[in-house]
Amino acid sequence: MAKYSSKINKIRTFALSLIFIGFIVMYIGIFFRTSPLVMTIFMLLGMLFIIASTVTYFWIGMLSTKSVQVVCPNCQRHTKVLGRVDMCMYCNEPLTLDPKLEGIEFDEKYNRKVKNT
Repeated sequence: MAKYSSKINKIRTFALSLIFIGFIVMYIGIFFRTSPLVMTIFMLLGMLFIIASTVTYFWIGMLSTKSVQVVCPNCQRHTKVLGRVDMCMYCNEPLTLDPKLEGIEFDEKYNRKVKNT
């Protein structure tokens, strides 16, 4: 069985990992102190990872303000739902806003747009 989590939490985790990757790349650049060009390239590359993280945090913040806020039926806490199906941010309870999907087993594929051919 697949491990699911809230979409907002997944994106925040990705943004946090970009920060750590940026720092690691910068630290790798320190090993090339004898070559200023290579060290500068690693420092700039690390800075790009950190800037990408900032952009990602800004994007998910804007997305979070537009998401639907619901009360989780399991833990009674307010959580945000992105798409047709999502998980509670706190207790990982499957949530849906689509009445057709109530009672059906949770699957993230319900958020994908299906092309009619």
